[in-house]
Amino acid sequence: MKTLLVSFCCITILVCSTSFAPKNEWTPLLDKNLSNWEIYQSFRFPNGYKGAAPKDADGNDLKPIGYNINQDKVFSVIMENGEPVLKIYGDIYGCLFTKKDYDNYDLKLKVKWGDKKWAPRLNEVKDSGVLYHSQGKCGVEYWRTWMLSQEFQIAEKGMGDYWSQASSRSDVKARKEGKDYYFDNNGTLMAFGSGTGSGNFCHAGTDAEMKGSWNEIELITYGDKSIRIVNGQVVMALSNSRYMVNGEAKPLVSGKIQIQSEAAEVYYKDIMIRKIDGIPAEYAEYFK
Repeated sequence: MKTLLVSFCCITILVCSTSFAPKNEWTPLLDKNLSNWEIYQSFRFPNGYKGAAPKDADGNDLKPIGYNINQDKVFSVIMENGEPVLKIYGDIYGCLFTKKDYDNYDLKLKVKWGDKKWAPRLNEVKDSGVLYHSQGKCGVEYWRTWMLSQEFQIAEKGMGDYWSQASSRSDVKARKEGKDYYFDNNGTLMAFGSGTGSGNFCHAGTDAEMKGSWNEIELITYGDKSIRIVNGQVVMALSNSRYMVNGEAKPLVSGKIQIQSEAAEVYYKDIMIRKIDGIPAEYAEYFK
């Protein structure tokens, strides 16, 4: 009888603890072995690159470095206070990309700039990016490096800017200032991406970067909608995520996550993801 009573109590505790366990817990994506990621490297691009394939001394097209070759240890993990920090040296264009596909999630990470810059961006701001809903092969866009995807720009004075990659498109409420477009929740809903007439770039609504320190980045994406948050400030909302195939729009709502190496030294840490059941209610106003 005593044995049965103990067994019953153990089962009750197990059931109760399971029933009240937190749902949609955060899952870390970064460890010292980069076990959740694969690598792609393309080229060291020269100054003056205009989209043409890089060539060798004899004028022949160079082949990209390729998949899962970490030439010059562009991607490495260092330990700080017992926690893994991703260091991207940046001299070769490339990316880390997740082994898994993801959809309907909240992604958080922290980013900080290093000191170094490389050609062809020696005279430009430091640049990187988080590319989401990434599909297909690497090397299909202008820089011959990244997958079809939507880009959450990580750049000095431009954290949260939108870039389309390859044939991706998205709709953003925007205002026009001169030749440039800026996210504005009171603006006109416009399509961005190649072939839209608005270009494939839109500025974030505000510069929320904290210079010289770690910046907290958050991407909330559900279905065809996304919210971009920098240091607690919403800097852009996007809807109708899609890509084009022979003039036909197809939904772009899931895929791998890429982190760019783009001619700047940069550090990332606390990369975490969790599943969500919808766009949080506090952000509903951005999609009215």
